[in-house]
Amino acid sequence: MPLTRIKSLGITDGTITAADFASGVGGKVLQVITATDSTGRTTTSTSFVTGSNTLSVTITPSSASNKIYVLVSGNMQSVGSQDTYYTIYRGATNLGNVNNGFVYLLGYTYAGQCMSYLDSPSSTSALTYQVYMKTDSGGTARIPTGTSTASITCFEIAG
Repeated sequence: MPLTRIKSLGITDGTITAADFASGVGGKVLQVITATDSTGRTTTSTSFVTGSNTLSVTITPSSASNKIYVLVSGNMQSVGSQDTYYTIYRGATNLGNVNNGFVYLLGYTYAGQCMSYLDSPSSTSALTYQVYMKTDSGGTARIPTGTSTASITCFEIAG
């Protein structure tokens, strides 16, 4: 299988050079945009809502065949005994599990967490990726916690 892939890239002599990697085959990072938030945001909503207006990135892909890799990191907390849930939205679309998102924390949990997703939006329009969160009835979800900083980063990857 690897030889087939090498031949499909036009490499016939078995030698891979730096020029072969720079030939525009795909996988290159074309742009990176990051947003951070160090103010603790909370919600008591039982439906996914914006976790933080500042944990939001707008990125415009240069080609409809490109992908967007989204990475979120930060301390998340389930304040009290109720469970909390965190996810990533592209516009109005939940990219995680409809009910549980990407991160599910049991009650009284405080933890550094990461969420990541490789999106294929097939678009050259401006796209907004944002952190959303919710809790079970009577609970409180928080991001970030204490004096920490949460971040969301979008990478445009050549298709």
